[in-house]
Amino acid sequence: MKLLYPATITFNEEDNGYLVEFIDLPGCITDGDTLEEAATNGRETLTGFLASMYERNVPIPEPSVVSQEDVYLIEPEPDVAVPVMLKRLRESNKLTQSDVAKVLGISYQAYQKLEKPGKSNPTLKTLERLARVYRKNLHLELT
Repeated sequence: MKLLYPATITFNEEDNGYLVEFIDLPGCITDGDTLEEAATNGRETLTGFLASMYERNVPIPEPSVVSQEDVYLIEPEPDVAVPVMLKRLRESNKLTQSDVAKVLGISYQAYQKLEKPGKSNPTLKTLERLARVYRKNLHLELT
């Protein structure tokens, strides 16, 4: 399960740079002098935008499936992506944080931390246990 948000990255001749706009997240916009810089800035902006939404308890929309030439799929940093995905999995399974903590054999507070952007730092062992709770396969990709 990856959290990939579609963004348009278009060249703006007037500014001589690239504009990044996230399709599912109005107001989540950044830019860059090069396409590579725009994509990097897009990831940083997406990460901060999602963390802000999460902290304010604003519902985070599912990423759209879009295929166009100027659309790029951008993933937030893991310290935000993991908590967002864990919360989605937990809620889709109609579980509370306490329910998951009990199954994992950890405290409620320890589980809460796993769902907190910027504070989530699960070990590989914890990720494996979470994958079993949700009947998912754990796939790690080094990039």
